[in-house]
Amino acid sequence: MMQTGPWDNDTEMEEEINPEILRQQKVVSYIKKGIWLYFWLLILEGALRKWVFPSLATPLLIVRDPVAIAVLIMAFREGIFTSNAYTIIAIIVTFVSFLLTLFVGHADVTVAVYGARIMLVQFPLLFVIGTVFTYTDVIKMGRMLLIIAPFMTILMAMQFYSPQSAWVNRGVGGDIAGGGFSGAMGFYRPPGTFSFITGLASYYGFVAIYVVFFWLDKAQHVNKWLLIIATGCMLAAIPMSISRTLLFEVILAFLFGVLAASRQPTYLPRMAGTLIAGIILFVFLSNFGFFQTATEAFISRFESADRIEGGLKGTLGDRFLGGMVSAVTETSEQSLFIGKGLGMGTNAGAKLMTGTNRFLISEGEWGRIIGEMGLVLGLVTILLRFHLIASMTLNSIRALRVENFLPWMLIGFSLINILQGQWAQPASLGFAVLSGGLILAALKGPEYVDNESDLEDFDAEVTQ
Repeated sequence: MMQTGPWDNDTEMEEEINPEILRQQKVVSYIKKGIWLYFWLLILEGALRKWVFPSLATPLLIVRDPVAIAVLIMAFREGIFTSNAYTIIAIIVTFVSFLLTLFVGHADVTVAVYGARIMLVQFPLLFVIGTVFTYTDVIKMGRMLLIIAPFMTILMAMQFYSPQSAWVNRGVGGDIAGGGFSGAMGFYRPPGTFSFITGLASYYGFVAIYVVFFWLDKAQHVNKWLLIIATGCMLAAIPMSISRTLLFEVILAFLFGVLAASRQPTYLPRMAGTLIAGIILFVFLSNFGFFQTATEAFISRFESADRIEGGLKGTLGDRFLGGMVSAVTETSEQSLFIGKGLGMGTNAGAKLMTGTNRFLISEGEWGRIIGEMGLVLGLVTILLRFHLIASMTLNSIRALRVENFLPWMLIGFSLINILQGQWAQPASLGFAVLSGGLILAALKGPEYVDNESDLEDFDAEVTQ
């Protein structure tokens, strides 16, 4: 276990810093910087692949993995994080599946390594984040998400109203055909700084959680004007994204806020204020032509998709419950126990194996896992993720009793992203890992340092 304080209390009135503790504190500081680098690479990975280094688009797909590996090495070497039941099971299951892939499955080593890294590298990082990050670190990351929101929204607007041939809409690798996905009324779903719309939807879903939290937060951790601007940006992003997923994530964030407020009556006026502020901002934005046009396109997309999928019931059934059931019921005898091989269900794996970006196994996450690993190992992996998010949810409910509702709000984002999020997609995987780690860190509650400036001075002192 990592010691909780930097002072050596063995000698009375002695204020000399223990060298071993100081060294460990410095390592923790380096790990935190690595996590922040991971965060920025998650936000900017698509920009690097589209605009900055388009010729390196393929290797940049895993640009966060070396950072994650370095963080894991530092954490394991210093004993800051060793292992737990989740990581041990993940390693064993993935190792067995890796061997089956090479000897029975598709046998492509590169594709197998790409698939194995999800549970061997990215998944353990979730627990390292939860170990080294503090409650204040979680707040700081939320602030940064809000600061980024205006710039991301401006970029979205430029992409939404620009032709796909415009530089701002360049696709991965500098593809002049454009990086937007088909939307409605001749408009495309913009990806922002991400490679695809899935990353942008996850980003704004994450922003929505923090927006609701900061409106309810008694401690006033964020500037009110920043909060108002970020709220407006989030609302504007919904129609411009032409993404139903983003709409559902925003609704989910609001519902989790309502549930948190219902546990503490003192929060109800703040929740009502949040709703009123959202309505006022929506009405304000509705006066602008750009918002009206985007709203019309979004409604058109929603209506056409509902007709195809059979309404809201069909959409939720096919995308969520239907995907869960079909992942098991449609498993072929051939892939019942051994699967087709790690990485084969990812777009990158398909590209390496066939030269085209298409789903070789399943578009759904559970179908991909079972198709790659077989029914037995696949179900173990799924149950592992289910147990993790269930444990986080129960602990977050307990945290509500002591008025720590930040973990509960983060559950509003991670519930689907950890349970059934498409981890084959790097951005979705990154947001699931990051949000899961932040939940574990937020469960610790506010630190013993009451004043944030004091905390920052403390952090500066131990990193010198």
